[in-house]
Amino acid sequence: MGPIADGADLLTIGGVRLECRWIGPGPDEAPTIVFLHEGLGSVSTWRGFPQALTEVTGCGALVYSRAGYGRSEPVVLPRPVEFMHREAEVLDEVLRAANVRRAVLFGHSDGASIALIHAGSHPSDIVAGLVLEAPHVFVEDVSVDSIAQIGDAYRSTDLRERLARHHQHVDVAFWGWNGVWLDPDFRAWNIEHLLPSIRVPALVIQGEADEYGTWAQVESIQRLSGGPVDVLRIADCGHAPHVQHPGLVMDAATRFIGGLLRVP
Repeated sequence: MGPIADGADLLTIGGVRLECRWIGPGPDEAPTIVFLHEGLGSVSTWRGFPQALTEVTGCGALVYSRAGYGRSEPVVLPRPVEFMHREAEVLDEVLRAANVRRAVLFGHSDGASIALIHAGSHPSDIVAGLVLEAPHVFVEDVSVDSIAQIGDAYRSTDLRERLARHHQHVDVAFWGWNGVWLDPDFRAWNIEHLLPSIRVPALVIQGEADEYGTWAQVESIQRLSGGPVDVLRIADCGHAPHVQHPGLVMDAATRFIGGLLRVP
């Protein structure tokens, strides 16, 4: 298919329709920043951040919702333990279907892990670098404890109503994510073995008060990645740096992408 038009659209991958949005220049005009959302994210939860980053870097942006999220088609639950590995395969198909020629993967949380899996298992000339917000490379107690607590909040507060503004199939989105992370078999999930195969530069952004992961995740990426790793550590910041400290994240990402792609 040709480049996606600027605005909301659908991309069909493996017979599944995925919500997507193209912002700014097409892939034949400029490099593309591909946004990979967190475990409860979607196209709409990124809000204006992708647009702002395209304006300062001169890149285009491709933002899409994985199956089960946003306006994408639902999935059958429960999600398998290897769901992020499967999503890395889907990402590879998305890049090709959208005719992306040169990309930076900008992933948040689960999306950052998917970016790492893709870079470690799909070496190519397409992906030039990674921006990783609050990535997971193994499972920690703090992650499981926080995810269990948010399950209680989904049942007893207005969280379901708030998430329904972003997800057409809100129960699929929430319980698919919550269920797999709380699956006892998921405790053994670990992608550190893929990190030495990553050859592209990475910028890791981590909040000091992240309720879903610790600095040990960053240290593992720094120690094991086969490519250079820059780090932005943000005080007074939880799991969503681009929401809580947008200026810091925007500046760091702009410098990183500019140097990587030589974008003015």
